[in-house]
Amino acid sequence: MKTKNISILVPKGAATLTCIEGSYKAFSTANDFLRSMGKAPLFNIQLVGLDKEAHVYDKLFKVFPDRDITENFRSDLVIIPPVNGKWTEVIDMNKDFNAWICKQHKAGSELASLCVGTFLLASTGLLNGKKCSTHWHAENDFRKMFPDTELVSDKIITDENGIYTSGGANSFWNLLLYILEKYSDREMAVLASKYFEIDIDRYDQSTFIMFKGQKDHEDEPVRKAQEFIESNFQDKLSVEQLADMFALGRRSLERRFKKATNNTIIEYIQRVKIEAAKKSFETSKKNINEVMYDVGYSDTKAFRNVFKKTTGLSPIEYRNKFNKEAIAMPS
Repeated sequence: MKTKNISILVPKGAATLTCIEGSYKAFSTANDFLRSMGKAPLFNIQLVGLDKEAHVYDKLFKVFPDRDITENFRSDLVIIPPVNGKWTEVIDMNKDFNAWICKQHKAGSELASLCVGTFLLASTGLLNGKKCSTHWHAENDFRKMFPDTELVSDKIITDENGIYTSGGANSFWNLLLYILEKYSDREMAVLASKYFEIDIDRYDQSTFIMFKGQKDHEDEPVRKAQEFIESNFQDKLSVEQLADMFALGRRSLERRFKKATNNTIIEYIQRVKIEAAKKSFETSKKNINEVMYDVGYSDTKAFRNVFKKTTGLSPIEYRNKFNKEAIAMPS
């Protein structure tokens, strides 16, 4: 196999060191595996900065770039780690990467953003019209800043013809395994998953999403409708009821609600109910039916279907996963 040049960006700001080190470790360990098999290393890994000055992360750790963007070299894969902070400031302090990333991509390089590294990748314009993922906690901010992208926040991995993104936090490991398999083979990906003890072939982060309704908008009737839903989710709520309550036509309320929150009214009601059910399963000893009635469902099948669609798990599976005492409880 031809050697792959892996460039891991060393960005300015509060970058997540774990993603930089983890990316380096994933591909360097793959090289170690290959050497142990009597094969040549496959990956040439380099840290790339805006300059060659060491960057200090977490006030403790220095990262020294091997190269900087003024040098003439070609990457097969550019990895963009997450940087935390105010998004406009994060993007601005790293804007000089944009032209270099675009140049690398035009020359044939694939791109991979990890977690909220998607903000930096999206700022290049290369995600316009494409599907992408990011940390679920940053979903609302991302949608507002990059409306021309198609955010699929429940997904851990997206692959748009060699432009990859990953979901939140440690799910970047799942993307690294995905790329390892693509660049080498299944055997290498499985070996790495066992070595790092990562659950391979995990593509969904729905189980971990905590729903927080988008209220950072200027539509006051919609915000009041959201607050009413969140305070009365146990009741049977309807679009007509909310429209009458706020003296709006049904179609007008639905249009404004979707625009402001990125959810339909029915979706919002369901997500609030399911979030309440999740919290109950995590902390109480109630059985499935008790929780179902508490959050305003009377149809067992409907509740189970909506719960699984939202979280990726059945109510029983979710309770057993997150409530230590629940495993021994009757359903």
